[in-house]
Amino acid sequence: MNLKSVIKLTRSRSLENAVVVSVLLLIYNFIFPIHSNPIVSFVNEVLVFLTIFFIYNYISPYTELRKDAPLSLVLNAGILGALVFFVISLANSAIGDGNSIKSDTGAVNTLFTTVLNYIFIIVLAYIFSTFRTLYYLRQKKDQSLYFNTMLFFFVMTFFSEFANFNSSLDFIHDAFYIVTIVLISLNSLKVSWIAFLTKKQKLYLLLISIILSILFGFNFGLLNESNVIKMILFKLSVGLYSVFSLVMIYGMIYFGVIFFTTLFHLPTAEAFDRRSEEISSLMDLTKLITQVFDFKELADSIINFTTKICNSNAAWLVTISEDGIEVNAVNNIGYVEARLAAELFLKDSVNGVYSITNADEIDERFNFRTVAVAPLNVHNKLSGYLFTARLSEVDFDKDEKNTLQTYADYASVALENAKLIAESIEKERLEKELDVARDVQRKILPVNFPVSDHYELSALFIPAFEVGGDYYDFFELSDNRLGFIVADVSGKGISAAFIMAELKGIFESLAKIVNSPTELLVKANEILKDSLDKKNFVTAVYGILDYKNGVVKIARAGHTPIIYCCGGKISRLLPKGIGLGLDYSEKFENSLEELQINLKDGDVFVIYSDGIPEAKNSMNEDFGYERFEKIVASNCGKNLDGIANEIVKEITLFSKDHTQHDDITLVIIRWSS
Repeated sequence: MNLKSVIKLTRSRSLENAVVVSVLLLIYNFIFPIHSNPIVSFVNEVLVFLTIFFIYNYISPYTELRKDAPLSLVLNAGILGALVFFVISLANSAIGDGNSIKSDTGAVNTLFTTVLNYIFIIVLAYIFSTFRTLYYLRQKKDQSLYFNTMLFFFVMTFFSEFANFNSSLDFIHDAFYIVTIVLISLNSLKVSWIAFLTKKQKLYLLLISIILSILFGFNFGLLNESNVIKMILFKLSVGLYSVFSLVMIYGMIYFGVIFFTTLFHLPTAEAFDRRSEEISSLMDLTKLITQVFDFKELADSIINFTTKICNSNAAWLVTISEDGIEVNAVNNIGYVEARLAAELFLKDSVNGVYSITNADEIDERFNFRTVAVAPLNVHNKLSGYLFTARLSEVDFDKDEKNTLQTYADYASVALENAKLIAESIEKERLEKELDVARDVQRKILPVNFPVSDHYELSALFIPAFEVGGDYYDFFELSDNRLGFIVADVSGKGISAAFIMAELKGIFESLAKIVNSPTELLVKANEILKDSLDKKNFVTAVYGILDYKNGVVKIARAGHTPIIYCCGGKISRLLPKGIGLGLDYSEKFENSLEELQINLKDGDVFVIYSDGIPEAKNSMNEDFGYERFEKIVASNCGKNLDGIANEIVKEITLFSKDHTQHDDITLVIIRWSS
């Protein structure tokens, strides 16, 4: 008897049992419409429980057969959830407050409420069966203990409602109810099957899970608020109401978990789809090769299988790189021997399967009597060689050579796919690192600038790559002072961005306690001693604007000159100082010079990184300081954003045929007396 026949027989017996118990329950409720007696009530509870149990057993095989279509199961559960919502809403509008149900014990009323209760029982059994199927779907370990524990507490909650006949035992039902909710929450986290959906399916599931989580939440709320439904459920069974409300909670929690889990899987959905297609292609092309993502493991599998399909005693695989040949895997031969053999056999280029038999050099040096080698070609490009050897003098015949070449073709595709997958994983890892770096940089640079009647501020940052090593910031200090910093970390990319992140903390902390620009740079240099590698250094300009007294103090640590526009005249401010991290002795402190300027109304300071003067055109010429200063001089009277826009515009036009090779940072400050 096959599996389908067994399932069909099991469902048939469960249906028979469900029908029999349901008829008994219906007759029992016609005889005893009111369950005021504890014994009558207990017998009724047992009949209701058996009805639920047999209907659940009847439905479970059906949901189990549809486990390969989890979205269909989810949708069916949602449809039944919507049916519950419709039934509750219809009952509320048609019946009212439920007092008629409570007081009326007539046959028509009993039949009506019983039919509604059977609808709730069937819905409960199907939804719970769906949750069970989804719980076990794609699980790699036995998780039955956790689910069965939750199932036990469902049963205990059902029968503990019977304790309400004794008000002093109410706490028993409440305890079981709370524990069941806790177990529901824990078991709802078992959603391994989501990872195996395609991106399209995940997007669909994301939408459905939102709707169903809200729907089940509404149903739970309506169950608590509707006297009609409470009366209908309590009229049949006091335990049915508790279990049904728990299933609604289960749905609300489960679909909420599905929503967030699916949301977190979306960023990698495309990669998962792409890899699935690659795996399918690999399986179609290499029927004889075990699917493996790791290049080394795949190479080992290839040579192990080569010895079997070629009936040989040893095999080894080499690939070609810029440095020559590289032995990737060996079987029954050492790596040194494999390399020497490959160098010996590859004196001449090999275009097809090439074999050597009874060669003295082979016999003497490697103890093999016959060796065959097949090239690994991918897209008409030679990528390596597959060797196999025998201890006997039996040569590889034509069929064996054809088999070896065919297998080599499959192997070359498999290896190439393994490389592509590894590159894809590496690319994904780098993209994640870049995302982290972008977030760090976005949080480091100020969004809102300090505002005062005594100064105007403008700043911009254009990284050469996804992230950069430039940094600028403003610090509102005590005694009507403004601190400003522009720094440039040597190098580019992620490493420079993380050094920049450290700089923010250093300068922000020191600015609050140090009143001298030179002293701040000295202390920053001391702190960076344990952070910077020998190959890294930082240039910086730090200044303090005393807008009460109209004075600015500036110190420079190896940074580009400051452009100072006063009365329409341009000058370069170049106080002495070497970069942070270049020297940690007194030499650094002695190299620093602090410049103090008494400000005049309209004075403009332009502080920038070397990405501006060193921007290059198609002739590899620098943008230069002179062009830069002319732009500042001709636009000095404009608003600061206008000056910044003109600078960026001219740099863009100048270097339109050359890629940006360095970060661009620009800070402009205008004094107003």
